[in-house]
Amino acid sequence: MDRRRFLRSGAAGLAAAAYAAPFADEKPKRVGLIGSGWYGKCDLFRLIQVAPVEVVSLCDVDKTMLAQAADMVATRQASKKKPRTFADYREMLRQKDLDLVIIATPDHWHALPMIEAAKAGIDMYVQKPISVDVVEGQAMVAAARKYGRVVQVGTQRRSTPHLAEARDRFIKQGKLGRIALVETYCYYHMRTRENPPDTAPPANLDYEMWTGPAPMRPYNSLAHPRSWRAFMEYGNGIVGDMCIHMFDMVRWMLDLGWPKRISSAGGILIDKKSKANITDTQTATFEYDDLKVVWQHRSWGHPPDPDYPWGATFYGDKGTLKASVFRYDFTPMEKGAQTVHKDVKYELEEYPEDKTEEALERHVAPAIRYHMKDLLAAVASRGKPVADIEQGHISSASCILANLSLQLGRTLTWDPVKHRVVGDEEANRLLRRPYRKPWIHPEPESV
Repeated sequence: MDRRRFLRSGAAGLAAAAYAAPFADEKPKRVGLIGSGWYGKCDLFRLIQVAPVEVVSLCDVDKTMLAQAADMVATRQASKKKPRTFADYREMLRQKDLDLVIIATPDHWHALPMIEAAKAGIDMYVQKPISVDVVEGQAMVAAARKYGRVVQVGTQRRSTPHLAEARDRFIKQGKLGRIALVETYCYYHMRTRENPPDTAPPANLDYEMWTGPAPMRPYNSLAHPRSWRAFMEYGNGIVGDMCIHMFDMVRWMLDLGWPKRISSAGGILIDKKSKANITDTQTATFEYDDLKVVWQHRSWGHPPDPDYPWGATFYGDKGTLKASVFRYDFTPMEKGAQTVHKDVKYELEEYPEDKTEEALERHVAPAIRYHMKDLLAAVASRGKPVADIEQGHISSASCILANLSLQLGRTLTWDPVKHRVVGDEEANRLLRRPYRKPWIHPEPESV
């Protein structure tokens, strides 16, 4: 059994491979990072933990953030060398000395760097959602295939050990029976409530480049760093941020492809004073033949189950499975049958630097490590990783279509072969967002 299949064989394979030292005899891969903010560093440092890589290049439009990241990388990688720094990803890619690139920019800056990296012959890890519109994602998949690149998407629920165990132990063994409904949800109070004034951008930030192909808004401190998800100009709101994780997890657990119909409703119903323009309340339904996957988010009020403020509940005729990044709970329908509970396993003793790393989601760190191992195994075999770019596109585009359904006020029927909304030309025109000049929107046939 090759290593890639071993890593995919379920929770047992994940556990057995956890502390192995694969790739030890290989020449260190030369790595670059585009987007050196919060999650870019989280992803990069997990990669450093599991493989003998050499981080040679960092790119960011924020000089201060870039310099801080370079200093941190020098303390974390084995060589103790400080990587080169770039303000423009195109200049970084022109060096032609990278084996692997991590793209962890705001969502509106995923497509163009990914396509250029593919053209440069570089494998990569791209954060979710892969795109801000459907055609971007379609072009990204086309680029990966045309140039033969391995691309892992940061939907790391597919590499979360306790979730792999729940899938294999309960869903794959049929212990839920027939599943006709999955509820996914997020009740975190994560939508910003502030309304700061617009100002001039700080001197350390190239705001023109930061905005890139997105519409130019007056600079606001909410946009950078980290709060850019407050604005639909740069992403797809809470659906694009949180629903994609749970929807992708459900598709992986149940072996689902594209939904047939997508509908959504909601809006800004409570918090009308914030500068944020994303919804504070929204539901979406992804329809399959005999299954509905329903999403709900509320950035206000209490969650129905305080133990599951963000997660998924699988309803079967033989049992119910609740799953989240922190835990899972299986409750069988049979009277007297035993319930099963499992918590996430932290790896703080195995990786003590996790204890002190600023802003690290410690419960997610193991999943990122497994995700990076799966990527490296796919690079070695030239196969598809567990969260291949096409899987990332399906999940990303489905969430984007949910937002378009909300915008249009009607259900959308999707044709995955033609990559079009059936009988709705108004919706099809919205599959491609306008790009701000001089940036040119990528097209799948021209990558």
